[in-house]
Amino acid sequence: MVTGAVVTAPGLSSYLKSLKSTPVEPSVEHLISLLKRRQIRNSRPCAVATLALLSRVVGEFKGRDAAKLVERIRQIGRRLTSAQPREVVVGNIIRRVLGLVREVVEDNVEAVTEATSDAGQSHPAHHDSLHRPQLISSISTFSPLKHASAEPMDSSSHYSENMSDSGEMSKRPPLLTSHTSYAPTSTAPLVNSLFGLFSHPDTPSASNTPTGVQPPDGKGTLTSLNLERLADSSHSRFDLKGEVMNGIQEIQDELEQTDDSIADNALHHIHSNEIILTHTASSTVQKFLLAAARKRKFTVVHVETHPHDHTATHSILLTGKKRDAEDDEEDSWKPLRSAGIQVVMIPDSHVYAIMSQVNKVILATHTVLANGALVAASGARMIASAAKAHQTPVVVVSGLYKLSPVYPFDIDELIEYGDAGSVVPYEDGDFVDLVDVENPLYDYVPADLVDLYITNLGGHAPSYLYRIVADHYRTEDINL
Repeated sequence: MVTGAVVTAPGLSSYLKSLKSTPVEPSVEHLISLLKRRQIRNSRPCAVATLALLSRVVGEFKGRDAAKLVERIRQIGRRLTSAQPREVVVGNIIRRVLGLVREVVEDNVEAVTEATSDAGQSHPAHHDSLHRPQLISSISTFSPLKHASAEPMDSSSHYSENMSDSGEMSKRPPLLTSHTSYAPTSTAPLVNSLFGLFSHPDTPSASNTPTGVQPPDGKGTLTSLNLERLADSSHSRFDLKGEVMNGIQEIQDELEQTDDSIADNALHHIHSNEIILTHTASSTVQKFLLAAARKRKFTVVHVETHPHDHTATHSILLTGKKRDAEDDEEDSWKPLRSAGIQVVMIPDSHVYAIMSQVNKVILATHTVLANGALVAASGARMIASAAKAHQTPVVVVSGLYKLSPVYPFDIDELIEYGDAGSVVPYEDGDFVDLVDVENPLYDYVPADLVDLYITNLGGHAPSYLYRIVADHYRTEDINL
């Protein structure tokens, strides 16, 4: 054996190097094993690894059939998300790339359609499988009343009979729906009928079913119909693979510039002589504070985050870099004290006592959910609850790649637990046998404990996140 050889465990940097020479299928299996063993963990490394793998998948894709490309990405996405469901950012990147493919096909189909229209050629109405057809009604597909506009007009059910004073039965004419057009001689306004809001049509047709919604009779889904129609895009002349690769490169640039874009908003939220409380060794938070320190003088109270993150917290405050971070994964920067910031470190048990002196709380996040809640490092909920009790604003800094369309239907499934020996050493055998010890690595923080989210697009209220989700994810890709 060669002396002096250092054997390092596989991680993000070694996986990115192996992608250059390893075929796609072994690379997928390699990433699955790394996710299962937690050798690649946390949001940013998982996002970088997933995006690099998808770039390789698209680069080796042959043909121009967008339906096959979408199905290929969905299959890989299902395997990756099942390998480590708690790393929600993996599914986020998969959905972003799927939406990118659909957007590329959409734009090119619209361009061809407009060119044909300008040339005066008649063409039948055609919807590509990745092209969103116009909704018949004004009711959103997110509404529980999405089938109300498809209620058929039935004279026997929509006529109401009322007894008049003369004893004759008077019939009321049917109300007009929002689709009903004016008759040439009619001057009645358009109104929506309330009789059909909660009923479904008995025989729905493809023309009155909103896109991405399964018909009430359960005979297939529009997603499968979309994939069948998508094969028509293979006859188009545009470079599908090239445009998708350009879009993936833009997402990679977004990942690299996320911290800098968030730090640009620091001076708008941090003022002089403030006391800022934060916790965990988050590079996003550290760069946010360093950007504000260029023109502001303030004090930072840093919670230790014992036991699972206190070592990294100590390192990042002393050297500006996590002790266990790989050289290729994260650049170092000068610590907060070197930038002239007064830093006070406190244990987790002192949070409530010092909260009355704090002006603002800045938290990092592991995942942001669609309802405005977040999953953050253990201790975040305690800090947010103490801040709410003292009326202290809570600001969360997070990149858009962490924003997920997933709703927290089962909160316990989102929480990961670590080694209990870091809380109670196994050397205390007599004590360990008498108690049940849990070491949660993450906390679920409800949306009502957060005042503001700062992303690379600016500041947003928690109630506005649903709109950002709708802009970045397609409804047909939410369920992989």
